[in-house]
Amino acid sequence: MSLVVDIRHKLGTFTLDAAFTSEGGVTALFGRSGSGKTSLVRIIAGLARPVEGRVVLDGDVLVDTARGRFVPPHRRRFGYVFQEARLFPHLTVRQNLHYGRWFLPKGARTENADRVIDLLGIADLLDRQPANLSGGEKQRVAIGRALLSSPRLLLMDEPLAALDEERKGEILPYLQRLRDEAGVPIVYVSHSVAEVARLADRVVLMADGRVEAVGPASDVLGGPRLASAADRREAGSVLAGHVEARDAEHGLAAIRLAGGAAILVPGAAVSPGEAVRLRIPARDVMVATVRPEGLSALNILDGVIDAIEPDGEGMASLSIACGGDHVRARITALSVERLGLVTGKPVHAVIKTVALE
Repeated sequence: MSLVVDIRHKLGTFTLDAAFTSEGGVTALFGRSGSGKTSLVRIIAGLARPVEGRVVLDGDVLVDTARGRFVPPHRRRFGYVFQEARLFPHLTVRQNLHYGRWFLPKGARTENADRVIDLLGIADLLDRQPANLSGGEKQRVAIGRALLSSPRLLLMDEPLAALDEERKGEILPYLQRLRDEAGVPIVYVSHSVAEVARLADRVVLMADGRVEAVGPASDVLGGPRLASAADRREAGSVLAGHVEARDAEHGLAAIRLAGGAAILVPGAAVSPGEAVRLRIPARDVMVATVRPEGLSALNILDGVIDAIEPDGEGMASLSIACGGDHVRARITALSVERLGLVTGKPVHAVIKTVALE
């Protein structure tokens, strides 16, 4: 799947000027509120007409203002999941799920309903009314309804924004399954660093209506390019690996990263051979110039500093090459000065916290 977006648009005094290309998987439109994420996804969906530009999906030109082409929303065959579930209150969950199939063109591929229901864990909800569902359950049903319309592309506009932390924790594993098993490309809008790090393959960083950076989640969420101080404090590394061994007695999993380094993760209910993603907050990585001893931290990785960048608030963001992986650390500029840290210097990354996704 290839999605090409290159548009310019005016909304009162706000100017949207954005271009990016996605090659499938989950592409996150990430940035602070007011950065233009929802306006951009509405243009992709066909709910708004840009002043100028193009939108192309797999060679199918959906918008080309220069040639006067604009494909209406109902002919694009996109699924759209909003912040609120927007279920029909008079229909059961089962009826809501199958509603989108009424609008499928004749001969279009239909998604297997049992597979979607199993994927989202909603088999026990089918005969309920929306009024009797939790917020997380409603969103899972809304996602199922979108999938059962057999979309070419799934657009998700901050689908967890209206949920509390407990409900977010409930639905995130289902979104991960959706990413890994559904086979439908997704454009996912969010302003949460943790959410994007957990779900996205590619991140489009937006600020003030413009695209500031496009790249893998591990690169864009590293820190210095994030616009707000709050986001920079949540920045970190996103690393891929597989489970090498499981220590049931101590509740630990040994993760072998793609670059070769090994990390121990506590409380991980995973099986050997399973592919996993790790998130390491940059604020939870200490940097030592000599290998420390007598620490409670389970993970100390040997590496070499390959980048040091100012990070605002008297802080600096370091990229440490640990084998074939890069670990981000966020430390004070004073620590950089006192430790004599420069690019090319061998160091030890002391990792206090690892989140296994």
